[in-house]
Amino acid sequence: MTAGTPQDDHGSALYDEAARLDDALEDLDWSVPPEGAVRGWVDAPSGRLATLSMGEGPRVVLVPGVTGSKEDFSLMLPLLAAAGYSAESYDMAGQYESAAAGPARGHYDHRLFVDDLLSVLDHGGGPAHVLGYSFAGTVAQLAFARRPELFASLTLLSTPPEPGQGFRGLKRLGRLTGLATGRIGAALMIWGVRQNVTRVPPGRLAFVRERFALTRRSSVADIIVLMKHAPDVRAVLMAADIPKLVAVGEHDLWPLALHAANAEAIGARLAVYRTGHSPCETAPHQLVRDLLELYARA
Repeated sequence: MTAGTPQDDHGSALYDEAARLDDALEDLDWSVPPEGAVRGWVDAPSGRLATLSMGEGPRVVLVPGVTGSKEDFSLMLPLLAAAGYSAESYDMAGQYESAAAGPARGHYDHRLFVDDLLSVLDHGGGPAHVLGYSFAGTVAQLAFARRPELFASLTLLSTPPEPGQGFRGLKRLGRLTGLATGRIGAALMIWGVRQNVTRVPPGRLAFVRERFALTRRSSVADIIVLMKHAPDVRAVLMAADIPKLVAVGEHDLWPLALHAANAEAIGARLAVYRTGHSPCETAPHQLVRDLLELYARA
C-alpha cells in the first residue's frame, strides 16, 4: 500500500535517506524561486497564467490547489530537474500571480480549470507526467477523462478522495460542510490559513499570507462550490493504462481509509507520509522518490 512496509495500513514505516532529508528541512523565503528556476507566462483560455519551470528532459507538470501557487513545489523542482526532468508549475486562474485570469462572465467552473490545464499540456507537444494537488487533483482527473493522450502518468496529491460533495468525509467537520456557502467556506479557509491553524514555519506563513493580497476571493468561493460537486470519473481512471499514484500525509484533512479506497477504485498505488495535507512542502524528497519510481514505469 505504501512506499515501504505499512504500519497497520496507516503511515509509512520506511525511513530512508529521503525521509532523513525531509526531517532536516529548514524554513525558507518561499517568495524566492529556487536557484536555476525560470519565471514565465503561458496564455491559456482563461487568460495569462504565471509559471515556474526548471530542468530539461521528460515533462512534469505540477498543479497547485485552491489558495495555492506554483511556489508550493519550490522544494520539488530542483529534485526533479536533478533527476533529468523538465518540471513546471503554474498558478491556476484567479490564484496569486494568475489573479487576472478567469471567466469572461459568470463563475469559475470545472471546465475553465480543465481547459487551462489541457492548454498547458498542449503547449508541451506530448504526454506529460501530471500531478494535481488537492482541488487540482480533481481538475487533473477531469482533464485526463477528456484528453488521456496528454498524460504519461497521473498523481493525486492530497486530493479529495470522494466524488460529489467532496467535503463530506472531512475529519470532524464533514457533516457540517454541506450547510456552508461558497463565500462562507472561502472565508473560513482563508481565516484558517491566516491564523496558521496548521502551524507552518514563519517563512512559509509570511508567504501564504502575502499571496492573499492577489488571489481573488471569488475564485476561492467558486472552487469551494465546485468541490461539493465533483464529477465521478473513477471508472475512466481504473480503465486507464498509465501509472497512477495517490500520495497523502497520514494527518491529511481526509481519513486515510478514504484515500486508500479511492486508490483502489482507480487502480493507483498509495503512498503515505508522516505529515499533513502538504507533502510537497514537508516531504518533498520522499514524494519525488515515489514520483521517480512512478515515472520509470510509464
